[in-house]
Amino acid sequence: MNTNQKALIKATIPILQSSGQVLTDYFYKRMFEHNPELRSVFNMGNQANGKQKQALAGAVLAYAEHIDNPSVLIDVLKGIGNKHVSLNIQAQDYTIVGTHLIASIKEVLGEEIATPELLDAWTLAYNELAEIMIGIEADFYLNNENKTGGWKGWRNFTIKAIVVESKEIKSFYLFPTDGKEIATYTAGQYLSVQVFVEQLGLLQPRQYSLSSAYNSRYYRISVKKETALEIHPEGMVSNTLHKMKVGNTVNVSAPAGNFSLQTVDTPIILISGGVGATPLLSMLETNQKTNKNKTVWIHGCRNASVHAFKEVIDSMEQESDWLETFLFNEDMEQNIEEGIIQGRVDLEKCKEAILLKNAHYYLCGPAPFIKAHYESLVGFNIDKSNIFYEEFGPQSVHLN
Repeated sequence: MNTNQKALIKATIPILQSSGQVLTDYFYKRMFEHNPELRSVFNMGNQANGKQKQALAGAVLAYAEHIDNPSVLIDVLKGIGNKHVSLNIQAQDYTIVGTHLIASIKEVLGEEIATPELLDAWTLAYNELAEIMIGIEADFYLNNENKTGGWKGWRNFTIKAIVVESKEIKSFYLFPTDGKEIATYTAGQYLSVQVFVEQLGLLQPRQYSLSSAYNSRYYRISVKKETALEIHPEGMVSNTLHKMKVGNTVNVSAPAGNFSLQTVDTPIILISGGVGATPLLSMLETNQKTNKNKTVWIHGCRNASVHAFKEVIDSMEQESDWLETFLFNEDMEQNIEEGIIQGRVDLEKCKEAILLKNAHYYLCGPAPFIKAHYESLVGFNIDKSNIFYEEFGPQSVHLN
């Protein structure tokens, strides 16, 4: 892009700041109208709740703001690329998206603002970004295919065991239907799972964290049933999974994700809220099998009925000298068990235990949970480079 074209992109920043979600809302409606087959690729729950539109608006704005040096966004782009690979997004899909995005800019902004010169600049900007993303994703696809047991796209898996972990969470043990090897993964990564949702009449993908240390026979995911949302797209996949039985099959993509346990010999602090415990449990089990580094497990949930994996963690703590736990329950009306702290997760109550030299801190939970505890850690003078986090769904948290 030349200097004038970059200036035109930067000139649209105020419009993107004020009306970015109007643009992305129009874009998705236009794309699904012209290419309805993409409804099976996109998470219609995140379409319904607006999270995908917000995330795209934020991404377009960030790209415009960094058009002089988009390389600063590479970690964000790799995170998006991981998600795209887990959904089997192909290079040709970028052409479809680009066509509708440029058309949306023209139709939403109008001819007075969306001049031919501006549209040319955004077309070039988009094509350059698409080339970056296609390159990133090609590397990820190649890595998946070259792994022992790896594959590209969707692969069929059979549910061979279902374990009730709490009132809301079930664990599903997924074995490859073809009986062949499965790919390794790093603790903290996720799978995309694809099921047919009757209410929508569509195949729908969702990402679920792998919730156990790697083994060569099966993958385990632990899924929270969104009971308040079962008639809305946000909850339809989790409700579909919770109705499944042993012997049913699902489509699965290869393990993906940037959030992972770092391979360094340092203390590990695991901080989770609700079902955010799942990737951190994989980290905990992996550490138990390998280094047994000093670990502090901090977890919060509403009450005992939804407290998944408590017995597993209790047993692990009793059998080890490297694990310490802090468990919080929010509901004040419940009789709190011994060892449970009443209220929400409060890192001040764990401060002495978690301020360990060179420790790595892993956060997983809803966006407000991540933001609050990230700020607490920074307030404790923890180096930001030692704080890692995973937000379920489209990225709205950008802290590092």
